[in-house]
Amino acid sequence: MAKAIMIQGAGSNVGKSIIVAGLARVFSRRGLSVAPFKPQNMSNNAAVTIDGGEIGRAQALQARAAGLDPIVDMNPVLLKPETDTGAQVIVQGRRFATLKARDYGRYKAQLLPKVLQSFQRLAAKHDLILVEGAGSPAEINLRAGDIANMGFAEAADIPVILVGDIDRGGVIAQMVGTHTVLDTQDQNRINSFIINKFRGDPTLFDAGVTAIVKHCGWAALGVLPWFPDAWKLPAEDVMDIAGTSGGSLKIAVPRLNRIANFDDLDPLSNEPGVHVELIEPGRALPGDADLVLIPGSKNTISDLADFRANGWDIDLAAHLRRGGHVLGICGGYQMLGHAITDPDGVEGAPATVAGLGLLNVQTVMQGEKQLGLVKATFGPSNIAVSGYEIHMGETTGPDCDRGWLHIDGHQSGAASSDGKVRGCYLHGLFTSDEFRHAFLQELGHKGSATTYDDSIDATLNALADHLELHLDIDGLLAHAGEITPA
Repeated sequence: MAKAIMIQGAGSNVGKSIIVAGLARVFSRRGLSVAPFKPQNMSNNAAVTIDGGEIGRAQALQARAAGLDPIVDMNPVLLKPETDTGAQVIVQGRRFATLKARDYGRYKAQLLPKVLQSFQRLAAKHDLILVEGAGSPAEINLRAGDIANMGFAEAADIPVILVGDIDRGGVIAQMVGTHTVLDTQDQNRINSFIINKFRGDPTLFDAGVTAIVKHCGWAALGVLPWFPDAWKLPAEDVMDIAGTSGGSLKIAVPRLNRIANFDDLDPLSNEPGVHVELIEPGRALPGDADLVLIPGSKNTISDLADFRANGWDIDLAAHLRRGGHVLGICGGYQMLGHAITDPDGVEGAPATVAGLGLLNVQTVMQGEKQLGLVKATFGPSNIAVSGYEIHMGETTGPDCDRGWLHIDGHQSGAASSDGKVRGCYLHGLFTSDEFRHAFLQELGHKGSATTYDDSIDATLNALADHLELHLDIDGLLAHAGEITPA
């Protein structure tokens, strides 16, 4: 019979996603068939699955760690924020609705059966399900109707491990405070805990571990030191993006307010000699950038207005006058055209807005989302490129006649007459090593022999070794509970 354990956090960004990925690799190396599962995720960094849907990027990484292709059941509810108060709701890989937070709260009870259905389908195929919570169970104001943390754990009847982040300080208060605010039933569902991101000698926290055990009655599974190579793994939060500084080639990336699918940056950040610099709102685009990369957006029209409000349109024009290059991907591609039309109000009120005018194309927003895994070729040597498309809208115009990618024998993307400005809808294209190296060489970067997929797998193996060394893995597995078939 399959077993499951749920990893919840005493706060956001405590390292749940990375720990689940590491554990997936640990247990798969031990011969178990293991699958990741996150009932509800909130992220604009989505992955396209082999069964034609979309899930959170973190669950795709966890699936990879487990040796699996990602499928929609691994993340049955995905919330993709479009405004400060509303989000697109993806259910089992497909767009369900766009709802304000208050309205979504009323829908959660309807979504729980779908969540449990996905969980049971995974349990029927695997030995162990590693479940990741969202945010923190200490947010007891969200407990009624919850499907992300204790509400799901109760419905599926599975035990919980709580993770605390010592790096931000106050970890004893995090853990004991979480125990204190939970009701007795939820307190008892937590059977053990992990302290994450410790810097220095972990034995210095022995007394802290003892205090948590005394106050909460949970078993201690270990103090996990800081894992310095975590930045090499695809980030789920844009604020976690890291790159090598001081490289000979600089790529400037304006941080859009609704930036989406920014995993496009990960292979570039891992490339030796390439400096990927995320430009925060209020800062000018740097004058020494070789490439300005405008990433995807969950709300293109809104982010285009913010782009102009930051003066980045002026900086971009200056960048081109200096001979720089520009690449727009997905929403960034749409911004580069002459106009964006949203006749049906896909992104808000119906509107037509002027684009940046750097490509002779225009985009019409459409309600049907384009979603799928894609294989393409690049350049006269037909370099193989693989990636995924996930967008709403169709882009056409004369510069599409210079499409620089070929998909199913057709040109895709667009380029200016001098080739300095390019755009496309293909996410993930930089994971293709030969293409990435050729693209960077066009920008003047010296050749490299890095293999992105190999570097990710090496980092996952190192992460698994790290967890094996510092955690009681056998004890953790013993805390897992048997899944009751539906």
